[in-house]
Amino acid sequence: MLESSDTGCCVACLDKIRPLSAHICATCGVPMPKELAPGPCGRCLQDKPAQCATLSLYAYQGVVRDAVLAWKLQGQDAAMLWLLDIASKRLQELVSPDDLLLPVPMPLSRMRKHGQHHAADLCKHIAGHVGCAWDWKVLRRIGHQQRQSALSGAQRRKNLRKAFAIDADYWHQRDTVAGRVWVIDDIITTGMTVHFAAKALRSICNEIHVLSLTRTVKGG
Repeated sequence: MLESSDTGCCVACLDKIRPLSAHICATCGVPMPKELAPGPCGRCLQDKPAQCATLSLYAYQGVVRDAVLAWKLQGQDAAMLWLLDIASKRLQELVSPDDLLLPVPMPLSRMRKHGQHHAADLCKHIAGHVGCAWDWKVLRRIGHQQRQSALSGAQRRKNLRKAFAIDADYWHQRDTVAGRVWVIDDIITTGMTVHFAAKALRSICNEIHVLSLTRTVKGG
């Protein structure tokens, strides 16, 4: 267990930070009993997502949730950057310098309103930790969609079915990717967003990996 002096975090807050369980379905990333991990889980057996693997750094709860909300709603990124700093070793184990990070694109209207592209910011900072490339131009958002947070699981699937597209001309002009392609997002809830983003990318890459900063968990 880390001490507060090792991390720059007080003991009370440090004790409330929950890395996501290592016992997950390797395909969709949902936590599952140790005896059944790495799956596949029942949902993946019935309806396998487009990505080949899904990983998340933290459970979206407690002080981690507070840090993410401060970043997304108030533009205060210090705590989010600290969470990435203490996960640097883990990131270097997961992501290779030869890999490419692609952020889940935001609707243009929301990006103009808030002046931020959170998944792109994550890509930039993760790339800084591992020395890999990232690119926000490959995966594009198209059409108009409702905010996911207000929708049920079935509604989220319908809402995102045609939300993403590839800039194929741009992709073929850029350098070839020697490593893996990762879709990066800040929060995974139902997994619909990363599924449809990965599905769009399957037209240019056979295997898509997904990495998020956080994931919602039952009881969180």
